[in-house]
Amino acid sequence: MTQPAPTGDGQPGIAERAALFGVLTGGWIAQACYAITKLGIPDLLADGPRTVDDLAAACDADPRALHRTLRALTASGLLLRSAPRSFALTATTRLLCSDYRRSSRATALMFGEEVHGAFGEIMHTLRTGQPAFEHLHDVPFYDYLGEHPEAATTFHAAMGAAAVPAALAACDLAGLRTVVDIGGGEGGLLAKVLARHRTAHGTLVELPESIDLARARLTEAGLADRVDLVAGSFFDERTVPASADLYTLSRVLHNWDDPSAVAILHRVRQAVPPDGRLLLFEYLEDHEEPATARPGPFAAQAKLIDLLMLVMVDGHDRTLDQYRDLLTEAGFAIRSVVAAPSHASRSESAIEAVPV
Repeated sequence: MTQPAPTGDGQPGIAERAALFGVLTGGWIAQACYAITKLGIPDLLADGPRTVDDLAAACDADPRALHRTLRALTASGLLLRSAPRSFALTATTRLLCSDYRRSSRATALMFGEEVHGAFGEIMHTLRTGQPAFEHLHDVPFYDYLGEHPEAATTFHAAMGAAAVPAALAACDLAGLRTVVDIGGGEGGLLAKVLARHRTAHGTLVELPESIDLARARLTEAGLADRVDLVAGSFFDERTVPASADLYTLSRVLHNWDDPSAVAILHRVRQAVPPDGRLLLFEYLEDHEEPATARPGPFAAQAKLIDLLMLVMVDGHDRTLDQYRDLLTEAGFAIRSVVAAPSHASRSESAIEAVPV
């Protein structure tokens, strides 16, 4: 949120107290959004306003508790009160409907369950530098997903709803024949590439729990006959098919520490032919900004996502030089970098690398 300018005497005033209260209670609003999403309230309101009693009966909630929760979300601008004890969605909460394009429903569920608990243990991370999630659950995040299929489904749905990196549109893919998208989720990026290059063939490498989601999405896009689906881990050298023109890793490496990131890149290096190439799509950290710089909303979002990774996994965002070091260690050289569009929210840049 935008912070108010300091008062003339440098002392906090009413505006600063209100701003701080908004920050300190932000987690309450987030959990209330999670709760109504879990109950299915946004879907129940998708066709128009309904009364609290009607909603409570439909989702098996206590009417009084639900009313108080919906009133708080209305006061926060996330719902509308259409009549006494009746509520409607705003444009923001419509994003929580399950059938909305690029719905945020899965993200709200994941944030309210796994992420909320991890932030509750953030002191462990600050004391040790280790992910709070692993401290809380006794297993790393991705191992946890392997043991909890429902959480894994929610996670993969949340990742699949993310927009394809905007930098893809500026990448030169002329003459593309074969592309392998490694850790490509539901296939959104691969679908974009194949839609632009109608004679190209694609392969999606993903964990088994994501393959069915990818198959459905790519079939809906009319690409089923142009895509091979490979279920497996990108840490397994047998999983990544060899000799494609192009390999892509989108939002993958930032989830892992340096040794794991290099191991992933080594797997790709073993598969890429001498005339092949790799495209990395990652948010690039800037070098330290001047102390007087005030970050804009997009920069703030990027820093919050980096904080999310801090408490959840061992990965982190990196500078271009840091990615260069990882690529060099794995046997690649950077050939070009397509910067993220300045208007995009935390948009990833595209790093083109070739084998050496």
